[in-house]
Amino acid sequence: MSTNGFDLKHRSRLLLDGPSRAGARAQLKGIGYDDEALAKPIIGVASTWIETMPCNFHLRALAAKVKEGIRDAGGTPMELNTIAISDGITMGTTGMKTSLVSREVIADSIELVARGHFFDGVIALSGCDKTIPGTVMALCRLDVPSVMLYGGSIPPGHFMGNDVTIGDVYEAIGAHATGRMSDEEFAELESVASPGAGACGGQFTANTMAMAFEVLGISPMAQNLVPAQDPSKAEVAYEAGKLVVDVLRRGLRPSEIITKEALENAVAGVACSGGSTNAVLHLLAVAREIGVELDIDDFDRISQRTPLLCDLKPGGRYVAVDLYKAGGVPVMLQRLQEAGLLNEGTITVTGKTIGELAKAANETEGQRVVRGLDEPLKATGGLAILRGNLAPEGCVIKLAGHEKLHHEGPARVFDGEEAAFAAVTSGQIVAGDVVVIRNEGPAGGPGMREMLAVTGALNGAGLGEDVALLTDGRFSGATHGFMVGHVAPEAARGGPIAAVRDGDAITIDVASRRMDVALGDTRSREGWRPTSRPRTPIAPACWPSTRRSSAAPPRAPSRCAERSAPRAARRAPRAAGPGPRAATTSRRPRPTRRPARPAPRPGTPAGAR
Repeated sequence: MSTNGFDLKHRSRLLLDGPSRAGARAQLKGIGYDDEALAKPIIGVASTWIETMPCNFHLRALAAKVKEGIRDAGGTPMELNTIAISDGITMGTTGMKTSLVSREVIADSIELVARGHFFDGVIALSGCDKTIPGTVMALCRLDVPSVMLYGGSIPPGHFMGNDVTIGDVYEAIGAHATGRMSDEEFAELESVASPGAGACGGQFTANTMAMAFEVLGISPMAQNLVPAQDPSKAEVAYEAGKLVVDVLRRGLRPSEIITKEALENAVAGVACSGGSTNAVLHLLAVAREIGVELDIDDFDRISQRTPLLCDLKPGGRYVAVDLYKAGGVPVMLQRLQEAGLLNEGTITVTGKTIGELAKAANETEGQRVVRGLDEPLKATGGLAILRGNLAPEGCVIKLAGHEKLHHEGPARVFDGEEAAFAAVTSGQIVAGDVVVIRNEGPAGGPGMREMLAVTGALNGAGLGEDVALLTDGRFSGATHGFMVGHVAPEAARGGPIAAVRDGDAITIDVASRRMDVALGDTRSREGWRPTSRPRTPIAPACWPSTRRSSAAPPRAPSRCAERSAPRAARRAPRAAGPGPRAATTSRRPRPTRRPARPAPRPGTPAGAR
């Protein structure tokens, strides 16, 4: 028992205590757990280590330090591993279709192991984009004392006297294709842009979510952004192991940390830092898992009142390592506190409130990464929610890194990312165009791919300031420019984006929060049904696991992808043609102590559930 009466073995007693559990103990003793270890609280160490990417490559070593900290604090660690998909490596291929779905698999797998083995507490280690929200979603479902630790960011590469990140490589693809970069320069940049282990260096999705979860309170303040290759990261992991045992002793559960006020703080952090638009999907998903009502209008409301203060790539000058050197997330929080934009009373895993942690910020003298309130980069935050006849259920636009607020132009329509990328790299897109990429949503893709290959090529070709792009897919956090994603309903569900044709006049106006199309002929959407592009398999057809008889019915997308679709879309009848089948059942309820999840409000975008 802890000093406050909380049973430290509140779950593992069911598995390990008493004569009837001798069989379980016998098996564990056979692999090195003795009576002393089994008498202590059992802490699951949920790692997302994998060798397919730099983001998570170092997590096995960090997990060892976490386990050391758990043992020294009086717990018994049990490590488990789950999967991870690299967005940066699969970008521009059908492999990217697996990325967003992996978030659900990560959450499911951690939840299953932790429930099946009755862990008393859990600490999750994350790295690449989907592992961060996926681990936290699992912690929400379990609602046992928990901590999430991020593996940290990679340092920048150096090219021609400038700091570079992987985003610069994707822009270089466009520059190289249009003759703006030589073969030699292209090869050199490729070789220096990703120097070692750690997540992508800018305020892309990984660093955005790592920051958001420090602000949310489920990660220890100022520890996520300690760089992956910093010598102190091992000590951070050790202390995180000790911390999760302390959280268990206090009996502090995620449901007490992740409140509406804490989620609003996290949204403010995303807006203030110019973070990734993927934060909309991921924070909505976390809110749904923990049973807190949050919708896309909350993001717009908070962003409108929050100044953009962090000068971070892709739209700014600095990377995550620079933010760490400047004083880290507490410096930004202190600015929000001074502006009266922080819900100061929310609790964190440290036991301190977010307001107390903000007051204790240690800002590096002369730093320019986080601006003062008197010199914001912009008066409002880095994203906005738009609606209109082209996105009646909403869409999201990133505003950091450019000053553009309005665009009108003719549509250039592409059914899929590959066709759009080919058009950009062959010079078919010109200034003024509105590039429309459709059938890339959760069901239409399937999988809701990120469009960094296309947006990077546009910027590399020198068109970033002169064109707009919209899609029912999503964007990498490395994307910048006048780009609109998560258009809902998606094309495969009969959304208006499917009715757009080349030449239709599209207007995107941030001030009015609208995105509209003027149809170029007498087309009516009443009774109209979308047609689907030919489906590209995720795996090559030569793989034995993907071969099917020609008489076999089309394979439905995974339940995870279906759950990511808007609620209205899940109720819709199946579209004409070979499109995906609408889900007919909702996810099973889980045994839990938290309140039932609220139904999502209309307008919650695809991927958020």
